[in-house]
Order: sequence, then structure tokens, then C-alpha cells
Amino acid sequence: MSETLNGIKKRQVIDVVMDRMQSESVILLEGPRSVGKSTVLRELAKAFGVAQIIDLDNPLTADAVAVDPSSFISETFPIFIDEYQRAPIILKSIKAELNKNPGAGKFVLAGSTSHDALPVSTQALTGRLHRMTILPLSQGEINGTKERFLANVLNEDIEAAMGDRKSTTTRENYIERIVKGGFPMALNRSENARNRWFDDYVKMTLGRDVQEISIVRRSNLLPNVFNAIAAQTGQILNVQTLARNTGLDWKTTQHYISLLERVFLIHELRAWGKKLNPRNSSSSKVHVLDSGVAARQMHLTAEKLERKDPTSLTELGHLLETFIVGELIKQASWMDNIGTIGHWRTWDSNEVDLIIERDDGAVFAFEVKTASRVPGNHLISLRKLRESVGDSFLAGVVLYLGERSYSVEDRLHVVSIDRLWTQ
Repeated sequence: MSETLNGIKKRQVIDVVMDRMQSESVILLEGPRSVGKSTVLRELAKAFGVAQIIDLDNPLTADAVAVDPSSFISETFPIFIDEYQRAPIILKSIKAELNKNPGAGKFVLAGSTSHDALPVSTQALTGRLHRMTILPLSQGEINGTKERFLANVLNEDIEAAMGDRKSTTTRENYIERIVKGGFPMALNRSENARNRWFDDYVKMTLGRDVQEISIVRRSNLLPNVFNAIAAQTGQILNVQTLARNTGLDWKTTQHYISLLERVFLIHELRAWGKKLNPRNSSSSKVHVLDSGVAARQMHLTAEKLERKDPTSLTELGHLLETFIVGELIKQASWMDNIGTIGHWRTWDSNEVDLIIERDDGAVFAFEVKTASRVPGNHLISLRKLRESVGDSFLAGVVLYLGERSYSVEDRLHVVSIDRLWTQ
């Protein structure tokens, strides 16, 4: 399994899938279009000596499956099926096969639409389908390193997470990583070619994938909704303001937001801790799934983000948060024992960008700062959260642009951002 993916080291999810195939009958890999799901399927098929993948993105194959799905279920397993949502009737044939011959490691599916978006009548594998999200390439996957940062933090090995070396990553390099994002086909392009790719990707997703899962009223306004959401990335999602600015009613706007999340253009980060204290906000934050797409939608180039004027600094702050939250969620997607993921905000303006709660209730908090130093007053929100959670609060981490990683006080730490992907 040392093969590369378009020049990129193998995806971390491959080993996770192979491990889970030992216990799961059907695994569904779902994620954005062009994120590399088909390549992952090919790598898995090669590892198991399977010569053919059923590719339902091919119209002829999809039509044949729609007519006679059971004929595509052979007696040789595992069976790999790409873009299964093009002919979801095949799920019923999979269910029939599992009813006759249950067992682990039989099917691996991939799809560019959230399974939740399929009609209820096609969701035949409820209780038998293990869903895994494939996100854009992480920075470690781009660099060819195996990231252990989040695993070390959640395993309470903060010293390993911080490391003992100074960071040499510059502000300009962080910005370059943000605007490039993590889509394999966009990474090695020139700036102009990458921007064209992002534009085409968004148009294809809005024009094809969304239309396949829902009849969209006033669909011509959908790009406007996505543009307005991109402008809010890393911020509280204000549906009323979004509706007013796009000329839609609240219900339609909420429906559009749901559609954009189901085709993996955005991620709605739910509020965490409402039960902990009624003073905590219940509003979600929104993040464009890929920071490169977000930067392009906002027409923000590396040159603009490198400026030190107030507008550029604010925009960089939001994009950096989207970038870092995305990297942490990617690492979480490879792990077991992850409970709730969200953000924390109180009505008196205390806010923590990302909360990851283990299954056992242990709480880990992450704040993102665009500064190269972290004064004590930048830790106020983490201190408030630590006080509210008590002994369940195991670590609060400020990720910043500085070069040193260090512990500040009880369970609070400051860490260079590039520790997320360096060893």
C-alpha cells in the first residue's frame, strides 16, 4: 500500500476502511465531488485483488443497474460500487444478499451526496450501513506525513502534540495553504487555473448534484445563497440576515442551507453545551468545507490576505479558522471514540472555535488566533469553559502563528499551527 494518489501519499482513511471492513458488512464513503473517493476505491480494490469497480457515474452502467440490480451482485466479495446514488435501487439488492449471506467486508460504496438526502424508500440498509466521510486532503496527506496531533491531544499526551521544535512556517506559507485548499485536482495548478477549477467545481455541484436530490424553487438564487454563506465562513450562521440579503423567505433559505451541506459544500458546526448552561448560545457556526473554495468565493487571493489592513486581517481570521477547524475535523474522521463536535458560545461573548468531546465525556477545546503571540486575555474564553465543565475539561489549545509551543497554566496550552501536520 505504498502507492501514491496523483502524486499525493496514500489517504489515511484507507487503513481505517480496511480495519473497519473486518467488522462492518457495508461501508459507505461519502464526501465532496472530486475529493478522491474513486481513487480510494481503486486503491482498496487493488489491495483486495478486485479487478473491477461498478461505476454508476457511467450512464450505461447506471441504466443497467436500474433495470437489473441483482445481476451486479456477484458471489465474490468485497464488491466496490462508485457513485451508488445514481442508481440507489442497488441498495435493495445488497440488503437481499445480506439477508441470505450476512458477513463483514462485503460491500464498499462511494457517493458524492449525503445518504440522508436519498428518498426514504431507498434507505434499505438502515442499521447495516457504516458511513465514513472522505474530506479534502489534509495538510499531512499533502506533505506525506502521518498526522498524530489530535490523537495525541485526545490521548492526553499534550507533550507529544506540542513537540519540542520551533515552527519555521511563515505567515505567507499558512496563507498559501489556505487559498490552495485540499482538493487533489486543484493543488498543483497555477493560481488562475486553480480559480477556474474552483469556479467549475462549484457550478457543477450546484447545477448537477443539488438538482439530483431536490426540486429547487428559484434555483437561480442558489449560487447567491452559497456566496453569502461563504462570506460568513467561520462565523455564526444568521439565517434571517441570509434570507433578507438573498431575497428568500426563511424556510426556503434553511432548505438551501441543508442542500448545500448535503452536497458537501458547507459544514454547519452545531452549538455545544446548551444543556450545560442556558446562557450558552444555540446558534450554529458555518464553514465552507474547503478553505480554497471559500477564498475563491470571496475573491480573496494570497496577495490580499497578506495585507495588514483591518479588512484583510478580519478576512484572514475567518478563513484561518475555517482552515484549522477543517484540519481537525479531518483528523477526527479517522478516529474512534469521538462523541460530539461543535463550538461553544455564551450570550456574554465568550466563544471557543471548536469543541471535541470524547465518548466518555472528556472535553477538548481549540481556539484559533491569527497573532504570533498569545497574551493572557486571549485565554479568557478557555478559562470560562474550563470553569463551566470542571474536571471533564482535559485540555484547551490555542493554535497560533507563532513559533513556540508551550503550556500556560492548568490544562491550557499554546501550540504552533503547523504542529497539526508536522512530526
